[in-house]
Order: sequence, then C-alpha cells, then structure tokens
Amino acid sequence: MAPVATNETAVSEPVTVLKAANNAQPINPFYSPANGDSADDDTYEFARYKPYFPDVKWAPLEEVAVTDRALFADPEKKALLSAAKKVKHLTPAIGTELVGLDLRQLSNQQKDELSLLVAERGVVFFRDQEINVHEQLDLARHWGPLHKHATTPIPREPGLEEVHVVYNDASRRPDTSAFSKLELWHSDVTYEVQPPSTTSLQVITGPVYGGDTLWSSGYALYSSFSPGFQKYLEGLYAVHSAVAQADGARAAGLPVRREAIETIHPLVRVHPVTGWKSVYVNPGFTRRIVGVPKSESDAILNILFHQISENPDFQVRFHWEPHSIAFWDNRIVTHTATFDFWPHTRHALRATPRGEKPISVEEYERGGKVAKDRQVEIWKQQGHDVPASQAASQNNAKPRGYND
Repeated sequence: MAPVATNETAVSEPVTVLKAANNAQPINPFYSPANGDSADDDTYEFARYKPYFPDVKWAPLEEVAVTDRALFADPEKKALLSAAKKVKHLTPAIGTELVGLDLRQLSNQQKDELSLLVAERGVVFFRDQEINVHEQLDLARHWGPLHKHATTPIPREPGLEEVHVVYNDASRRPDTSAFSKLELWHSDVTYEVQPPSTTSLQVITGPVYGGDTLWSSGYALYSSFSPGFQKYLEGLYAVHSAVAQADGARAAGLPVRREAIETIHPLVRVHPVTGWKSVYVNPGFTRRIVGVPKSESDAILNILFHQISENPDFQVRFHWEPHSIAFWDNRIVTHTATFDFWPHTRHALRATPRGEKPISVEEYERGGKVAKDRQVEIWKQQGHDVPASQAASQNNAKPRGYND
C-alpha cells in the first residue's frame, strides 16, 4: 500500500481550548504559534528573526527526487569523528554530542558523515557554534531541498522563507488546561508526502534554565516490542493530518499559506540508509490507523504515544546554551519542548530538508534487502547473544512454542 495524500476530514481528538483576544475564536496553543508582538524590537538583538506571517498563497508541494547524502558517507565516519575533540554518546539508544568542530568548516565528506551519524544516533548536538542562519540553511541544503511551512512563522528579515521560527515570550503564558504534555510530542510535518529528514535547530535566545528539548527514538520503540507485535505493526498504515494545524492558525487570525492535506504513511518505516525499522507515528499529527476498527486504532496509538512520551529509555534531553545547535532525523525520532521558562524568551530557528516518501518494510524488502531491528544489530556488533525470540523475528521464522 503506497502512501497517498487524501482530502478526508480529520478525526479531531478532544482538546480544551483557549479563547483568542477577541473571545471569538478558540485557540489550541500547540497549533497556534505566537506572533511575537512584544514591544522590545528596539532593544532585542534578534528582532529581525522574530515571527512574521506573510499573507500569501503557495501552491501544493510537488514531489521531488531526493538522494540521501548519508549513502555516500564512510560507514566509520572517520573524517568527521577524527576531527572532533570528543565524541560523547549521551544514552545507549539516542543522542550524541560532538565537541570541538566548527560547523562552518565542514567538508562535503564530513557533512555526509554527519547525516549518517544523525541517522544512526537520532540526534546529534553541537555547542559553541558561530553559524548564522544563512550558513545553517546552506548546510541543510546539502541534505535536500528545503521545506517551507504552510502556517508557522518565518523571520521578518526578507529572503528567509525556508526558515521556521520557534518563538515564545512573556506575552504568551502557557495554560496547561489547553493541552496535555503528551500532545506536544511530534515529528515535524509528518502529514507531508515527503516529510523532513536531517533537520537542524539553533536556539538564539533562551532562558538560563528551562526550555529544554527531548527526543524519543522510533528505533528503540520498535525494538522494545515482541516479535509478534512488531510484525503486526509492520502491516499497518496511519493517517497524518495538517488540518488541526491549519485550523489553529485560522483561529488565531493567522494566514494559511498552503492548504492542509492528510497523507497515509506506513506505521513502521525503514530508514533508507541504515535499513533499520522505526515506529512512525506521533501524537501531534497522527490521527488514526487505516482499515481497523476505531477501538483498535485508538488502543494501538495510545500504546505507542504513551511509550514515546513516558519511556525514558528511548529519550535524550538537551539543555540549550548560547550557540547550541541540534541535528535530528525526523524520520526516526519524535521530540517535544518543555514549557517551563515563562516569562523568559525562547527563540529558535529551524532548517528543514525534505526527505523521501516513507518506506514500508514490505517496500524496502522487495529488492532483496532485509530490514533490521537496530537493537539486534547492535547486540551482534558487540558480540552478545541475541535472544531467541528476536533472532527468530529477524529470520522471519515463527518463534517455537511448547510441546505438551
């Protein structure tokens, strides 16, 4: 079953809503971005990057050919890792920090290897970087054509339509009656036919503490399940919807630059470079599983969403400092931010390359390849015995039962 865009009406989950300033329209703050209208433009260093919402119309995105640059990387990533002063893996499942590299000086070979490292580790962090937003965009373009967001803000500075602005300040106090923390977990714009790949975010203004970002590994989530459940999930497809985000923008009185779509993607996708299987759903945009009863869809998504948000073994948490930047692979991780920093300002800039259409296990294996469980592959590399049930699953064999 191939991924397709649809025009179905989204099945919206119940949410508590806020009222807009005129008390006329409901606002869900997850889907309605802040407009950055605080009166500090004369004194704020990065006022030119504050949110701007041009009232323009963009055509629907056309499909584009994408070749993953990580396919050209040295599997050992020698050019990249040998240039770093330190390589710090932050958890077994996800997250690596590279120390002592200047992102502005990376060679094309090192860029390819960084993309591969991100594909393997989910998210890679750098601190003490002087890269500006134009250089950030140039780096992102090495990995693919850039995505322009239909509803969220772009910087006020002209010529930066491909930059996604993340902005909160004292003018917009979070109201926890309006959303649950689980709902904030997401992978960026998964409703697109070609969702993002190696994405970067740099926080240019942040609080001294608070405002952290957490990422959760879809590889680790897949690996955590029994072989039978893994096999069941591999055959499912889910609807990812932009409707709530578009409605949220309109409710806040903001323009929608490209009409909302809904797209069907495999619930388990295979990374085209690593060949590892990853669960591909998120609370922010995944609405339902196709072709099963609603009760079954709700139950399965509930399991997956809660494991994403609640299982710390799958997660890494990053505290931003001035000149920090993160690169993550939207195909294999979900993320969320903490909203514990009000009334301080948190201001970040994102560059978002488009990736391939999500590849199901069945599609990946048609050419004779075998999709893998990341955890099993790591155990093998480390010389550990693989549990019998996992080995059976890897070999597409049925696990043995009991003889009476």
